[in-house]
Amino acid sequence: MPPWFVGCLTPPHTNTNRALHRDRAVTNARRSPPPTSQRQTKAHANATPLSLSLSLSSRARDDNEKPRRCRVPRRFCSPEMEASGSWDAIDWNQIEDPRSRRSSQGMEEFLLEDEEVYAQGHGVVLLNTDEAGIVSVTNFRLLFVSQATKSIIELGTIPLSTIEKLNDDVKLQSLPRQYDKKQPRELLQVIGKDMRVIVFAFRPRTKQKNEVFDALRRYTKPSQLWELYAFSCDPSTVDKKSDPKMRLMKEYHRLLNEGSEFEVEKYYFRNNWRLTTVNSSYSLCSTYPSQLIVPKSISDEDLWQASTFRAGRRLPIISWCNPVSGAVLARSSQPLVGLMMNFRNNADEKLVSALCTQNVDANLPPRKLYIVDARPRANALANGAKGGGSESSSNYPKSEVLFLGIQNIHTMRDSLSRLRDYVDAHGSISSNGSSSAVSLVGDRRNRGSTWGGGSLNSMTQFSSMLGEWLNHIQNILVGASWIAAQIAQESASVLVHCSDGWDRTTQLIALACLLLDPYYRTFDGFQALVEKDWLAFGHPFAERLGIPTVSENGGSQYELLRQPSVGNLTSSPSRGSLGTPGSSSNTSVQSQTSNNSSPILLQWLDCIAQLLRLYPAAFQFSSKFLVDFMDCVLSCRFGNFLCNSEREREQSGITSSCHCMWTYLADLRASGGSFHEHINPFYDRERYWLPLVPPAAALAPTLWPQFYLRWTCPPESQGGGLESHGHSMRKKYEASVKSKEMAESRSRDIKMKMESMLTDLQRERRASSSALAMAQRARRENVAIKRAIQTIGCTVNFSTNENQVDKSEEMSYSFRREADTVSQQDDNADLSVSISAIEDSLVSETPSNQVCESLCPFRSREGCRWPHAACAQLGSQFVGLKANFDAFDRLSVKDCYFPKE
Repeated sequence: MPPWFVGCLTPPHTNTNRALHRDRAVTNARRSPPPTSQRQTKAHANATPLSLSLSLSSRARDDNEKPRRCRVPRRFCSPEMEASGSWDAIDWNQIEDPRSRRSSQGMEEFLLEDEEVYAQGHGVVLLNTDEAGIVSVTNFRLLFVSQATKSIIELGTIPLSTIEKLNDDVKLQSLPRQYDKKQPRELLQVIGKDMRVIVFAFRPRTKQKNEVFDALRRYTKPSQLWELYAFSCDPSTVDKKSDPKMRLMKEYHRLLNEGSEFEVEKYYFRNNWRLTTVNSSYSLCSTYPSQLIVPKSISDEDLWQASTFRAGRRLPIISWCNPVSGAVLARSSQPLVGLMMNFRNNADEKLVSALCTQNVDANLPPRKLYIVDARPRANALANGAKGGGSESSSNYPKSEVLFLGIQNIHTMRDSLSRLRDYVDAHGSISSNGSSSAVSLVGDRRNRGSTWGGGSLNSMTQFSSMLGEWLNHIQNILVGASWIAAQIAQESASVLVHCSDGWDRTTQLIALACLLLDPYYRTFDGFQALVEKDWLAFGHPFAERLGIPTVSENGGSQYELLRQPSVGNLTSSPSRGSLGTPGSSSNTSVQSQTSNNSSPILLQWLDCIAQLLRLYPAAFQFSSKFLVDFMDCVLSCRFGNFLCNSEREREQSGITSSCHCMWTYLADLRASGGSFHEHINPFYDRERYWLPLVPPAAALAPTLWPQFYLRWTCPPESQGGGLESHGHSMRKKYEASVKSKEMAESRSRDIKMKMESMLTDLQRERRASSSALAMAQRARRENVAIKRAIQTIGCTVNFSTNENQVDKSEEMSYSFRREADTVSQQDDNADLSVSISAIEDSLVSETPSNQVCESLCPFRSREGCRWPHAACAQLGSQFVGLKANFDAFDRLSVKDCYFPKE
């Protein structure tokens, strides 16, 4: 079930952005909706629909504020507004709410946007799971919230449009033992179109059950199309670019231009077909799309003449074509040949003959044409009494007529109803409040062994019911596979029809296209296929789902049974487990089932699920996607599947008024990424790019557990499927990928830190090398200074700043000793170096040979040669100077201060 069904815990929304709500008590007369040209005005862009379920006066408005403009159904307008005929301007302050005020009644955190509560019951027990909670009837669904966990219970929450039948006169044979029999509960049974049967137990001697039942009876059968929840959204939030007609044109061009990048002669048959707009105003056929693909040799005039020979004017139209072989897959309704099958139509015969596949060699005859009638032969002959019937191969050259024997919509509806009853009675979660593992079903006198919730006799009964439903599924599968085989293997063309050409024909055409074209087995292709063969070609969704639609003249047409059906839940043998119903009344049973409702779409999805089981790697989508897709259609939350045809949806302005289901599903997949449960983990496009032609022996269907058993046998519905294991493996893989990403992220952080530290280290190395070079240069300079000082015989004294040198002429400088300098001075003390010149008076008169000889530059190996040679003391700058060697001895400058080279 989609998340919005049960667990969409959206924040509370204001009531100012609510759309128009429904109320059948407004008027007893059936009034038509406003004309399309007036309803689709420029007021759409600036309109902010308000909810009529709240007091409009509670919203503060400026007296100078202009009246709001919005599109509303005529039933909400005053007689003066109708008389004036003006739909452009409506003063919302002048509109009175015909119903009492509604509120969320404390359910804000569980409600969807524009959803509000109509009725509520507290202390209600869901007998299926024996869980107490609060049941609420909203404008969208029946909502059940557990009192213990404060969360939505999925089983007890069902959209109003999905409810098929209500029964407030249910008597179980035995209540669960925890209930006091002296105070029996008041029961309400809800039967859904999604195989769900749920029973609520209300407190006795309260009005809660009557309030909930009256609200359900009132809002599950809306009399107007606009009363559906799909119309409650703000039109300004609807994507106006989502146009189904444009998407259909895109699919048509894909079919006609397939392979245009290859050589033209290979796709010679592409020129055999053309697009026509003869039905642009839906005057040719009101249930066909506005644009059609027809043979190029057929003119529009021929189409007009041929349409008169088919039921509902649904003439043969191409649904799919193969540009390589020239084979086509066409659809139509039954021909009007009459009881004696003697009526003919030249234009129809010309059109059908043009569908035959032509050979590339013009000298060769055309290939065979198969005319497939989906009905049993007896049913086709019986329709002849009403003017219908089937084709005669003698009137259509190179053709062969075949019958598939698929039953009508009424047989399908009854078969599903019997299957639902038995699955509910024999599931592990049953609506009778007891587990089927310990209950005895059927004849209570039969105390034999029980298995699977029933006696052996009841299990034989179940096999018959299950086999009946699966036989219908197998007939559809075999028919579609045979059609696909003729097109793929023989390059033959096939024309498919039933009575009206919109139920069994749609099932066969859509399933055959799915087998022939791998594009339709992707998400985008599946959407294109549904919009082409189900929506555009007029499958009557409103009739088959039991919801209102619009009539030919634009007014409201209620397709449901207006009178409540009278019956009981034990009409089928399997319903006996629920007990004997009480006296029937006109208000005890409320049914949404009309004479025309039928699970046609469900059968088609069931066939796809069977193919998905046979070819698990051929489909991009999973079985869970098919289940959620069906739930979306049944809920009527979106506008895609409302009404019966493209024309009706265009007249009612659904595209610009309702949200799109395809956008919702795409956003849902995007939120989960590539590991979403809608995505098939085994999909292999490269392997399955050719048509699928399953052999007949493989077409043995089984019960689709993901859909039929999800409410009564939840573990069994998901436990044994290949997809469930695949998704489990993908979840584990996703967890490992996340762990890997986290490890890689940490690794990148560590690497960045290491690179930063390496950069700092290199910078320190460069600084160290620069300091070392400076130190070496300073050492060399100090050595040179030391030698110079020794040469001139000057005194060098080191002392702290407070210790001054002798009173003499001096040159001084200061420097900071490094931390590693070996010295007895304080590390923070500044040293000064003083170089002093000794006065002549301090020089001894007695010459010092040691000093003279050691410093004289004129000294030779023989010693001093004065006076035969020059003397430094007498004839140079050294005259009058005397070196103080005692001061040099006290000098604290040592070689260890300078590093070795």
